[in-house]
Amino acid sequence: MIDNEVLRNALATVTEPALGRDVVSANLVEIARDGEQVVVRYAPPSAALPHNGAVMELLRTAAATVANQPVRVELAPSAIAGSPSSPRIGCLLGVGAGKGGVGKSTVASNLAVTLAKAGCRVGLLDADIYGPSVPILMGLRGAKPAVNAARQIVPAVAHGVKTVSIGFMVQEDMAVAWRGPMVGKAVTQLLSDVDWGDLDYLLVDLPPGTGDVVLSLCQAAALDGAVVVSTPQDVAFADVLRAVRMFSMLKVDVVGLVENMAYFLCPDNGKTYEIFGPSNSERHCSSHDVPFLGRLPIELQVSPSADAGLPIVVAEPNSDLAVRYRALAADLALRVVRRKAGAAAQASLGQGFFTVHDYTPPAAS
Repeated sequence: MIDNEVLRNALATVTEPALGRDVVSANLVEIARDGEQVVVRYAPPSAALPHNGAVMELLRTAAATVANQPVRVELAPSAIAGSPSSPRIGCLLGVGAGKGGVGKSTVASNLAVTLAKAGCRVGLLDADIYGPSVPILMGLRGAKPAVNAARQIVPAVAHGVKTVSIGFMVQEDMAVAWRGPMVGKAVTQLLSDVDWGDLDYLLVDLPPGTGDVVLSLCQAAALDGAVVVSTPQDVAFADVLRAVRMFSMLKVDVVGLVENMAYFLCPDNGKTYEIFGPSNSERHCSSHDVPFLGRLPIELQVSPSADAGLPIVVAEPNSDLAVRYRALAADLALRVVRRKAGAAAQASLGQGFFTVHDYTPPAAS
């Protein structure tokens, strides 16, 4: 029989790269028994981290050095370390934009589904009160959520993502003509009066601009961070800066900027075309100390798939765009874990991780 303390000391030689700490002191492993079988359960900081598989292999190797019998290493759900206002939500992440028309809701929906496909427990809150598009994008057109015994809204589920939208409560062609106080109250209720359960990530699709919804949301619950979506034009980045400054005023960290519709990948010849002209987003981000997360291309299948309620990562999982969403989700998970772990983790920035910058599309023509 393996001595638990000996096994624990062996496992402590394995470091979780995003945290920069060994898995034992970080409380990421549990030693259990399944009859005569010794089981090591590993609960990573996020199921979407790109190096989880490598850590699992290191745990198996470490266990084998002290074991006189086989040790089974299993992946366990991540522990929830939420805020006081949202104790069952590990990370509350806003997806915003300084202006409309940049594909913010499309990015939020595809990111949510990508995180769910990676094994995370994910919720998507459509807080775009005046223009809710998530029901269409997620294939939930006409959905009517139930209410549980505690009089909480039960989210609809699509593509593995728990989803709530004001669009579930009003007719699709009905204008939501509400003033600021009503909007603020509605957003607060969509966040707090919903039975989200345990979530690793709750992504909030914010309305464009810098108005009441964002202010109300930040008052109701502390966002762990925000992702800003833009298109390549300089005029679009000017609106990005307004959004960044708003988040700064609200004490919300901007995790980074995603440049959407960065180029068109022609399916006929494989060439790329920068329809909006050469991008200066990365240079602008560097000048204003905004992390640049990467570029997402235009693909012809995005619009018809969205209309059919199929995010592109579901409809075309092997496309250039889906590959970039997977890389973006992994990079985002890594950044969020580091931020939540504090400044000490910055010394152990992972080398060789697959991030969005590792995938280079064909040169523009």
